[in-house]
Amino acid sequence: MGWWQVNADTLAGSRFVLSPLAETFASLRLLHTGVATHPGERRWLDAHLPAYRRRLARDPVTALLVRCGLGPEWIADFLTPTPRAGETFADEVARVREASPEAARAHLTVSLRGPLPPRLDRDDLPERAAGLLAYVWEETVRPYWPRRRRVLEADVAGRTAQVGRGGWAAALDALRPGTRWLGENRLQVNAHEYPPREISGAELVFVPVTPQRVGWVSWEGTDRYALVYPCAGVLADSGGRPVPASLAALLGTARARVLVLLDTPLSTSQLVAVTGQGLGSVGRHLRVLLDAGLVERGRAGRSVLYSRTAAGQVLVEAGTGPASAGVSIRS
Repeated sequence: MGWWQVNADTLAGSRFVLSPLAETFASLRLLHTGVATHPGERRWLDAHLPAYRRRLARDPVTALLVRCGLGPEWIADFLTPTPRAGETFADEVARVREASPEAARAHLTVSLRGPLPPRLDRDDLPERAAGLLAYVWEETVRPYWPRRRRVLEADVAGRTAQVGRGGWAAALDALRPGTRWLGENRLQVNAHEYPPREISGAELVFVPVTPQRVGWVSWEGTDRYALVYPCAGVLADSGGRPVPASLAALLGTARARVLVLLDTPLSTSQLVAVTGQGLGSVGRHLRVLLDAGLVERGRAGRSVLYSRTAAGQVLVEAGTGPASAGVSIRS
């Protein structure tokens, strides 16, 4: 297994960071595999995979670059620069474009675990990679970015609350398969047999992305490290979940939307982030649902989490029968 040696000060100073480029690269990987993990991803792939494949068919060198850069165990490092807080996509992709051709070829040999194909022995690999990432961002991510950003912010809110409830060990164990706190200042970052790295004193960031079944690590020298992980699945898939028309007629669409989302406990801040509704509106909906016995709340550390009651579950299921039409809650 691969693990990092992390002292208490480094872990205490770590933080969550959103990265448009990480979201874009995770989406590129999803396009590359073409395999969805939930209906929302399936709809997204159906919408964008044909055009992506046509683009690569017209550019076989870049298509080969993608296949080689996404190795079975290791990603070519120049494709995933370590995220920095506050950077725009343009800032981040510029660092891909500025990678040296020599470094790009060396990184590809690592991801391939073998010699570089002759067709990739060229100096424009960073520019080609940046161009493809810019295409994926503009055509397949940017149109959805406002909602994806809310989902990612909701995940960060939940993870931060988890740190408050159970400490960093509990939060790290739940990030993604292969990541867990081993004790003795050791953070396992994946299941691969790589040498440990001493990162005490470095900047450490955790970066959520919405595509599921992805995750990677990156670093810049010995100063900055990042662990990219998939956000909570219930958040990632919430955008395409329908509100039954009968339930919307009974409760109102916005209030019914909150009830539908609560099949997994969520905090008020997570609901605000996912729905795009204001804090006051979400609070009023929760109060009505609580008074009606359709949701319940429980305290977990300093966080208050809401979930559906049995009565709320019956109401949601009654509205999803064969005769019910759905009202989209995608935002």
